[in-house]
Amino acid sequence: MQTIKSLTFLALSLSLIISSCKKDDDPVEEPHDDHNHDEEIITTLSLTFTDSAGVLPNYTAIFKDVDGVGGNEATQFDTIQLSSNSTYLVEIKLLNETESPAEDITDEVKAEDDEHIFCYTPSGVHVDIERTDSDGTYEVGLSSKWKTNATGSGSVKVVLKHQPNVKDGTCTSGETDIELDFVTVVN
Repeated sequence: MQTIKSLTFLALSLSLIISSCKKDDDPVEEPHDDHNHDEEIITTLSLTFTDSAGVLPNYTAIFKDVDGVGGNEATQFDTIQLSSNSTYLVEIKLLNETESPAEDITDEVKAEDDEHIFCYTPSGVHVDIERTDSDGTYEVGLSSKWKTNATGSGSVKVVLKHQPNVKDGTCTSGETDIELDFVTVVN
């Protein structure tokens, strides 16, 4: 009888050990985080230039690729044309026109400004660019100031970086939501 009790105890102990070591096939559901999402779909980016002296007319340069990345070529990719020795206040607007009506991505970037930064890199053209808006800690770049110097031509690279939990005020980390090289002429 003692042997049966011992065997029964041993069998129960082994079944408990085996069941506690069994791999759980059910995936653990991650907590929902509204800030953890894929990169934005941006089909249109416009830069509106306003002369800070109020002398020159407003000017808007537009990039438009209505079917998004990987489809047809852009239907509009304007050259930025500025006057020399001028200062422009610049506002960016972003749209996702794969939606109907078009979704204003600018509002999403503003709402998540602590996760986004615009990076501006002039090349071969004399333009100094300064981001003028902030998330309270770091610059964002939806608004900026562009100061032109001598005449010339080149390009300005405009990049929107998505940096959840890694934003440090630089353009090195994060995912790229959009990257464009605008041909730029200063007359």
